Amino acid sequence: MNRLVIRPLQFDDFPKWLPLWDGNNLGNRDEAVTAETWNRLCDPQNTQVNGLCAFMNDRITGIVHYILHPTTGSIQPVCYMQDVYIDPNYRRKGIGKRLVNEVTEIGKREKWTRMYWLTQFGNVEAKSMYENFGVKLDFTLYVLPIS
Repeated sequence: MNRLVIRPLQFDDFPKWLPLWDGNNLGNRDEAVTAETWNRLCDPQNTQVNGLCAFMNDRITGIVHYILHPTTGSIQPVCYMQDVYIDPNYRRKGIGKRLVNEVTEIGKREKWTRMYWLTQFGNVEAKSMYENFGVKLDFTLYVLPIS
């Protein structure tokens, strides 16, 4: 069956999720970070770190993780959409768009203030998709590693 289903990640999805996680991280796996990320994604008590998957043909073909957090200027939370990754064998089939749309629909239901994400400057495919969703702001991102 070729029907694409978008659903929350489930604890037993780990072996199907892991190859996409590795692909998203360019094969640089930190075992402790991977384990903690998976625990956060699957912890039913956690309401901040969430994940969805695109499921088709008994495999996960795409993932999105998103983080809810408070912000100044609004009572409702904002969403940082992180780790959108599609299996290279399933790209250009609308899966990324479906995942982003699902996160957006969740945000509408839960009345988030806004959703935001970062994209690498040279990631032309992702930028092309995202231009259909959001408004590109002209900011420069700075990162200060603390530990």
